[in-house]
Amino acid sequence: MDNVIEHRNFMKANYAGFDNFKTDQMKNLPEPALQKPLDNKIELIDLIPYEKINIQNDNLKANILNRRSRRVFTDEALTLEEFSFLLWATQGVKEIIQREGRDYASLRTVPSAGARHPFETYLVVHNVESLKPGLYRYLGIEHKLAWLGEIEDQQKKMTEAALGQQFAGKCSVVFIWAVIPYRSEWRYHVATHKSALIDAGHICQNLYLACEGIGAGTCAIAAYDQKMTDKLIRVDGVDEYCVYMSPVGKL
Repeated sequence: MDNVIEHRNFMKANYAGFDNFKTDQMKNLPEPALQKPLDNKIELIDLIPYEKINIQNDNLKANILNRRSRRVFTDEALTLEEFSFLLWATQGVKEIIQREGRDYASLRTVPSAGARHPFETYLVVHNVESLKPGLYRYLGIEHKLAWLGEIEDQQKKMTEAALGQQFAGKCSVVFIWAVIPYRSEWRYHVATHKSALIDAGHICQNLYLACEGIGAGTCAIAAYDQKMTDKLIRVDGVDEYCVYMSPVGKL
């Protein structure tokens, strides 16, 4: 029971106990990059700009009413336009805030504590028109995809990483959100980790609502193999690691 109480306390606002902490922001250390840097040799893929995207149902009231977790999908592929919309809806960048000539914070389509936005979006693409199967990362600032490479036995490995949940291997694409904790720790120190998990919920709820707008569905997954998933998306599991995933498919 002691462990249960300890984890309950993690959920509470414990700022009164943080008086003795001095954050890296307070120390005037430089803010971390707003987006994980890329190797210049990585292939970038243009997405459909938000202004040019049309969706079949942009009735927010109806989309909220119809929102539910969905685990059974058709074999129909997502179009690149639909995929672009889902990416923009979950992590699209509306504005970059600068201070002293540097990129300081980003304003996105979802809220984040202190506008730190500590998540990177990885995509295991199974069936999206004009995209080959494999691993991608969404670049919200540029609204582009970065091609990270093929995954051997992709559908099998994705299903195993999701602890045998078959729909993770039988969907169009799996959204996998990996956190880079220091992006928020720079400002909030040990208060980061509660707020980062709240941020993940904001992101995934936007995915649910966006899916309803394009005749697709999703089901968030918090039960997954941590080491296998981190290896699948090629992150170190220490300074960056998976926190949440959500397979998407057409209905």
